[in-house]
Amino acid sequence: MNNIRNIAIIAHVDHGKTTLVDALLRQSKTQMKKEVSEQEMIMDSNELERERGITIFSKNASVQYQDTKINIIDTPGHADFGGEVERVLNMADGCLLLIDAKEGPMPQTRFVLKKALEMGHKIIVVVNKIDKPGARSQWALEATLELFLELGAGDHSLDFPVIYASGRDGKAGLEPDLAKMTDITPIFDAIVLHIPAPIVDAAKPLQLLVTSITADNFKGRLAIGRIYNGKITAGQEVMQINRQGVQKKYKLTSLMTFAGLGKIEAQEAVAGDICAIAGIPDATIGETIADVENPHALPLINIEEPTVKMTFMVNNSPFAGKEGEFCTSRQIRARLFKELETDVALRVEDTEDGNWIVSGRGELHLAILIERLRREGFEFQVSRPQVIVRQIEGQTMVPYEKVFVEVPEQYHGTVIQKFGERKGEMKEMRSHENTVFLEFIIPTKGLFGYRSEFLTDTKGLGIMNTSFYQYMPDPGNWKERNNGSLIASESGVTNYYGLINVQDRGVMFLDHGVPIYEGQVVGQNSRSEDIRVNVCKTKQLSNMRSKGEGSDEHFNTPKTMELEDALEYIGDDELVEITPKTVRIRKTYLTEIAQKQAERKQK
Repeated sequence: MNNIRNIAIIAHVDHGKTTLVDALLRQSKTQMKKEVSEQEMIMDSNELERERGITIFSKNASVQYQDTKINIIDTPGHADFGGEVERVLNMADGCLLLIDAKEGPMPQTRFVLKKALEMGHKIIVVVNKIDKPGARSQWALEATLELFLELGAGDHSLDFPVIYASGRDGKAGLEPDLAKMTDITPIFDAIVLHIPAPIVDAAKPLQLLVTSITADNFKGRLAIGRIYNGKITAGQEVMQINRQGVQKKYKLTSLMTFAGLGKIEAQEAVAGDICAIAGIPDATIGETIADVENPHALPLINIEEPTVKMTFMVNNSPFAGKEGEFCTSRQIRARLFKELETDVALRVEDTEDGNWIVSGRGELHLAILIERLRREGFEFQVSRPQVIVRQIEGQTMVPYEKVFVEVPEQYHGTVIQKFGERKGEMKEMRSHENTVFLEFIIPTKGLFGYRSEFLTDTKGLGIMNTSFYQYMPDPGNWKERNNGSLIASESGVTNYYGLINVQDRGVMFLDHGVPIYEGQVVGQNSRSEDIRVNVCKTKQLSNMRSKGEGSDEHFNTPKTMELEDALEYIGDDELVEITPKTVRIRKTYLTEIAQKQAERKQK
């Protein structure tokens, strides 16, 4: 047990965590598959993660440094994946806290660090990106110390070792001088020296806490967790103790430990190590796998409750089935329920009319799920996101978020005004060198559709992070969106002539030559009501021309609506149609007659 170290890596989105782990893997001469070693970001194995530059799913890797096995656990940096973070920290005995030398500690770092300090983990601070222009290592270190004090860290935690690094170059040292650094070894030395070995007892009966679940095409459901006591052997009989305390006996079909980025079959794993087991068909996170003779459950891990829900449905638009590979309700339902095996913060319910209500931890959580399904070839429609309302002691309660905002000084007034309009309450405001830091408590519903507006208001320079706060009473009288939609009045192909005629009415979403159908939303009206417009209209050609006719016409560049923009934009009577090739916004009732009939029924 003395030659095992379990560490979690904590860092804000884009602070170089994945790059640093890459350097640790490469320099420890870890064996990797050829295609993996040629990748730039080894840990961000998911295509979506690479594109967005964020870690979404926690992952395990293991490196051998001299005679010590170091298990590295990558933690998601975004609060929508906070459920992953808490579980991951249960596997670790210490943490590497990565701080950007220019930006210092960020709000998301705070969220994970707070959890790590509550668990009493030993923290090693790595000031990364010291080669970045404008890097200020000393300031970043002081800001980190302030953060520790603010989070109420004890003396044990405040006395943290500091290492300076450039993850991109694969170098680290005890001083912020790149010239004196040769390789990443100082980080390995600090891990072995400062992170305690697991405090466990191999002689006691087996206790393994399941902290994540993955699916394997051949072995089935894999439960990954840390062994707290005892040891586990391949083919052993074990007792599963579920969240309700019910005990069931199973025989393991496979036992694997981590080596590099992969898993290897093992005959035995001892207390303190992290392993994956197969053979328990309904294992879920937070359960204990115990000894058959002497089963004792470990404390349960809390799983975050969902706060946002959406209705998923089969695509029934005129273009249904043309672009997707999997379009039927059977295929979509099977895929959604399969996702439940690995994502514990997700909930899926069947509705009476054949749709599914999918609930998650936030808009981003659900948007990532939709994007993944879309890339796998699924075609479906989703409704507008809604918050999950709860009745607590006879009162209607809604979820609230804590929002941390960082904006250049000249834009902070607009941000404060917008948060005020959206029922946000400012809790703190401080400024430092032309940057203003704001902290708000705001209903989750108030944040819907605000991210893109926020980027526009701050000219792309603002940073906004959120974390779940608590359930509180609904403030009520919500203002609906100010703008209506421009709706296609007929099916066809968009034409420049028709688009130019309509563009004065608002913002267009489509360019020319795009096939559309009646009832599809083609733009945003500058006024509050919806208007039906003909963007397929062509010019009546005659042989009469006057000089200069048509030369002064100009078509403005349309606004491209990506998936998240579309989800933020839609109203209650609109849907987003999602196919592997296109994201379209449409009215629930496509024709004007169907729309009016539905309105009459509701009255």
